[in-house]
Amino acid sequence: MAATNAPLRKPVFTKVDQLRPGTSGHTLTVKVVSAKLVLQKARPDGNQVRHVRIAECMVGDDTGVIVFTARNEQVDLMKEGVTVIIRNAKIDMFKGSMRLAVDKWGRVEVAEPADFVVKEENNLSLVEYELVNVVDE
Repeated sequence: MAATNAPLRKPVFTKVDQLRPGTSGHTLTVKVVSAKLVLQKARPDGNQVRHVRIAECMVGDDTGVIVFTARNEQVDLMKEGVTVIIRNAKIDMFKGSMRLAVDKWGRVEVAEPADFVVKEENNLSLVEYELVNVVDE
């Protein structure tokens, strides 16, 4: 079977205020408002030791801010004031609130400084969601 060279789709950029629980595949241009290392530990992996680092970063654009969970190499990129493009991000739920995260299929890359002012008063990670099970009768 021959591989088809499908044309790459142009990324559709999402604004922070459009993010919803349980969604994925988001591409955003955001500024890092703050970054705090919350976990740093060594984990044995076979006969070598892997270091695991997790940082909680407040990122946002001109519509709002959200907590982004940066892992390992992503932590180094998330410096206060830096503009980053987050590709193929997903929304994880943590204690009823939304967190933005990138797994192995996504990417975080430093971009040219953006010229928007981050709307910090609209924090999507402060909105608490409740899981409601809908029963069809």
